Amino acid sequence: MGDYQLQVTIDQDSGFCFGVVYAIDMAEEILEEDGYLYCLGDIVHNDEEVERLKARGLRIIEHTQLKNLHNEKVLIRAHGEAPDTYRTALENNITLIDASCPVVLKLQNRIKTSYDSNEKILIFGKHGHAEVVGLQGQTNDEAIVFQDIAELDNVELPHNITLYSQTTKSMDKFYSVKDELIARGYALKANDTICRQVSNRDKDLPKFATRFDKIVFVSGKKSSNGKVLFEVCRKHNPNTYFISSTDELEQNMFAPNDTVGIAGATSTPMWLMQKVKAAIESF
Repeated sequence: MGDYQLQVTIDQDSGFCFGVVYAIDMAEEILEEDGYLYCLGDIVHNDEEVERLKARGLRIIEHTQLKNLHNEKVLIRAHGEAPDTYRTALENNITLIDASCPVVLKLQNRIKTSYDSNEKILIFGKHGHAEVVGLQGQTNDEAIVFQDIAELDNVELPHNITLYSQTTKSMDKFYSVKDELIARGYALKANDTICRQVSNRDKDLPKFATRFDKIVFVSGKKSSNGKVLFEVCRKHNPNTYFISSTDELEQNMFAPNDTVGIAGATSTPMWLMQKVKAAIESF
């Protein structure tokens, strides 16, 4: 232990959700057998974990590269994919290793059913996010995606609308959006499609955050879930720091004898949080 004698605890409820564990387990199994595997987009929104898997033979490709790929195996990550991806795979004799999260697949099916019933669909989610792109694809890209209710201020909508949410959005914000749309006079069919493994962390994190002098939140910068959970920590403990790797730790973040809690997103590997713990304890 270093000069500061810091007492460091990892939140055991943090780390990979079951959807990410499923995708990474599938990838590692094929990497063990074949020595390489293509993956459509980053397998998880955490650069450290992506680099670990790339070192084992994971090859990250984008959709433009998929169109030129033939006779290979390609992993679909937990975020899921739009129908176009499956059509391309069929045309190019690509074997898809489908690691789409079951929660996301269920949501895709619900949105497809709504679309087939000619409902006007709104998706509360992050523009360009892989999961949201896949959801919008179920509607032939006709669903309206919005991150903030203000984006709908000048949008002409029919009286009857159907609302869905990206699975990793804040539950509080989703219900705030629902209430605002009802207040605006719309006949709203609202579907709470937020993953409970994610939303339960919203509830559990406040207790964890208030137990410590400082909180270090470990997450990839691309992680939507990471941003939501970081804000939960910071709300209940203003002395919360967001880092993506041990390189971002500085000794002046802490005072001697501080108690420090480490938490992470659903895309943050436990090994990385353990690495952060060891680095903090060395101060």
